[in-house]
Amino acid sequence: MTVRTRADLDQLPAYVAGRTIPGSIKLASNEVSEGPLPSAVAAINQAAGEVHRYPDMGVGLLTEALAARFDVEPERIAVGCGSVALCEQLVQATCTAEDEVIFPWRSFEAYPIITHVVGAKQVRVPLTAGHALDLEAMLAAITPATRLIFVCTPNNPTGTLLRRAELESFLDRVPSDVLVVLDEAYFEFVSDPEGPDGVEIARRRENVASMRTFSKAYGLAGLRVGYTVAPPEVAAALRKVSIPFSVNALAQVAAIASLEAQDELQKRCANVIAERERVHRELLAIGYEVPETQANFVWLPLGERTTEFNEHCLENRVVVRAFVGEGARVTIGQPEENDAFLAAARSFDLTGG
Repeated sequence: MTVRTRADLDQLPAYVAGRTIPGSIKLASNEVSEGPLPSAVAAINQAAGEVHRYPDMGVGLLTEALAARFDVEPERIAVGCGSVALCEQLVQATCTAEDEVIFPWRSFEAYPIITHVVGAKQVRVPLTAGHALDLEAMLAAITPATRLIFVCTPNNPTGTLLRRAELESFLDRVPSDVLVVLDEAYFEFVSDPEGPDGVEIARRRENVASMRTFSKAYGLAGLRVGYTVAPPEVAAALRKVSIPFSVNALAQVAAIASLEAQDELQKRCANVIAERERVHRELLAIGYEVPETQANFVWLPLGERTTEFNEHCLENRVVVRAFVGEGARVTIGQPEENDAFLAAARSFDLTGG
């Protein structure tokens, strides 16, 4: 007799990570090419000799550092094994099989997977024609069964940003018993002065959580550490459903060191932003449709030509993230990496002839 697993998992899409091909330029995973901040590398090296000990299960030192950094009570902070783990914990902490989770689509591809695994109902709300979140449609999708709404800004994979006024208007109209999670994985790359600060919003709204990560701008994707600033009861629930010792010791010391290296971080982000604007500008000049982006990537809505474009980039030894039938997401790398991608983009026949 074969061991029985959940039959509904047969319909569950697998999370697709960006490909790594030896000898090629990888612009598929929204990593930063520069690696960890130098301060974090030094802290990791120093802590390596202590990895035979279990990490602090309560992530106390990092929680205190985050509380000081953002001027919030430690009780409002929950740390997890990357923001994707916190996404799962948020659904676990708020939903049962009778409840609904609303999220924009396309957006972070873990949302539907996590919701399905927990057993809640997914409610996908299409993006606007401009590849942005449709907040009015998301409001219209709320029912008495809604427990959680993911709001990804800047949105992955399109890069579009919600402005402060439109987000506040949306939050004013969400029922107070529905938790709104502002997924701000790319917050550090936002240069628009009208971009919202989810932590500031979470300080004064009791149904809002801000979720951020050390994987992107801080360059710690391989260590897996993220955090949420949320109402105290939500943060407490997240800690209850977390896997013990899930945030490893190296991740904790590297994250603390990274928080203390804001000058290093700001220089890095400024370089990424400058390159982002250059790549965006040149793609428009070539003739591509590219929506605004406030993240560390650009989105090319190529539709049915996405696979062809992806194969063309691979032939030119550039790896992008293709969403078949929809578009390609391309991470901003070092100038020479971006030049290689732009050369591939120029040599692609946009006319389809």
